[in-house]
Amino acid sequence: QVQLVESGGGLVQAGGSLRLSCAASGRILDAMGWFRQAPGKDREFVAAITWTAGITYYADADSVKGRFTISRDSTKNTMYLKMNSLKPEDTAVYYCAATPIPGRVTSYRLYDYWGQGTQVTVSS
Repeated sequence: QVQLVESGGGLVQAGGSLRLSCAASGRILDAMGWFRQAPGKDREFVAAITWTAGITYYADADSVKGRFTISRDSTKNTMYLKMNSLKPEDTAVYYCAATPIPGRVTSYRLYDYWGQGTQVTVSS
């Protein structure tokens, strides 16, 4: 079993920054990821990182690439999402997720374990 505890969400003005954290406890992981869900929209992939090699993946095109950075600290079993140049359209509940099994890290179906979610609100 894996437990994930998120922190770091909040209210920020457009152009500002936030850093989300996700602390994991339990079994060994293969990858962790961040997803987000805005009101009335489907949950979407944001970023992921493989735990051993630290290979990173980001959502396509202009959505987050270049503004968000995913990282992990293996010594603390914690994953981070640094979000810069935030836009109102980044407003969503952000979820961290973890999986012990290799696979398509951009798909929410891969992940067995989920955090409780943390609200990020970006005002214009």
